[in-house]
Amino acid sequence: MKPLAPFAARVLISLIFVQGALGKIFGWSGQAAYMRSHGLKPIAPLLAAALVIEAVGVLCLLTGFAARFAAMVMFVYLVLVSVLLHDFWAVPAASAGMLQTEFMKNMGIAGGLLLLAAYGPGRWALSMRVNESDLGPDVTSSA
Repeated sequence: MKPLAPFAARVLISLIFVQGALGKIFGWSGQAAYMRSHGLKPIAPLLAAALVIEAVGVLCLLTGFAARFAAMVMFVYLVLVSVLLHDFWAVPAASAGMLQTEFMKNMGIAGGLLLLAAYGPGRWALSMRVNESDLGPDVTSSA
């Protein structure tokens, strides 16, 4: 069970980012409109960067290759996105519920990404040893 749990966690965390990447690919204009409604500019480069972070991040999480670095990048990205696009504190209380739920959901996912960045992808992962030791202990060597 121990080797399976980190892999299962990586797969589960990846699901939301697969959905996000597909939403950007197939609903670019809707995503751009949502970002525009929150005052973000320039839209196209930001949206393209988000798509790259999500798509490449998912590949890294699923394979375990550079997973610790990818998890840290995705953690920072998710916190920024949450603060910028799910700012429940800036809307009337009657409208805040869904934004607050989205924000808190993202913080839970961010917590999982932070654990992955800190402890590594587990045993079932393609390994990248270069510079990953700088991120903390790796659980791939433990039984």
